[in-house]
Amino acid sequence: MSDLKAAFEKAQADVKTLAERPDNQTLLQLYALYKQATDGDVSGERPGMMDFVNRAKYDAWDKLKGTAPDQAMQSYIDVVQRLLAE
Repeated sequence: MSDLKAAFEKAQADVKTLAERPDNQTLLQLYALYKQATDGDVSGERPGMMDFVNRAKYDAWDKLKGTAPDQAMQSYIDVVQRLLAE
């Protein structure tokens, strides 16, 4: 296992230990980075207008289209480390 993958998995565990729940924008960012790192570019149909949560998740992930999985993992780790430092 690469160091990056190990750090990514540690960040996934660390984010669950945060004292305070991150704001919705940060949660969306973490979701999108995780999906990009693990699944690659967004796929499937964009959820309908009334499905606010899933549509926001889809749009956040869609903005990362073309981002390399390793880059998404590193960005996820960076966001979690910033949250832990707050």
